[in-house]
Amino acid sequence: MLVSILRQGNYLIASIHEALDDREIVQFQKDLVEQIGTYRARGIIIDVAALDVLDSFGSRTLVNLAHAARLRGAETVIVGIQPTVAFAMVRLGMGLDNVHTALDLEEGLEHLQQLLQDGFEHRTKR
Repeated sequence: MLVSILRQGNYLIASIHEALDDREIVQFQKDLVEQIGTYRARGIIIDVAALDVLDSFGSRTLVNLAHAARLRGAETVIVGIQPTVAFAMVRLGMGLDNVHTALDLEEGLEHLQQLLQDGFEHRTKR
């Protein structure tokens, strides 16, 4: 299994266990965005801790996934970016735009809760 997607309450937690080729990461993107509607997910955690490389196509696909998730009503936090991957991304000028990141799953869940709480408070103040 290259990727596992688990449901925890209103969240989906997707763990990428191995490097994905272009076809596999696009399929992962489609599957995850579809499951947002199926499970009415409000938040997504994508755990990339097992990856020791993230190429430009992979990072662009994760950004697109986060934007598609937001359009479907879910916030996304990417967790577990390895230090060597972070350094390589910076050197190559790659980034994750405005996608939220966190050190690990625990911090990612806390960040996601805060994002959703802030969004709720913002909507109720209107």
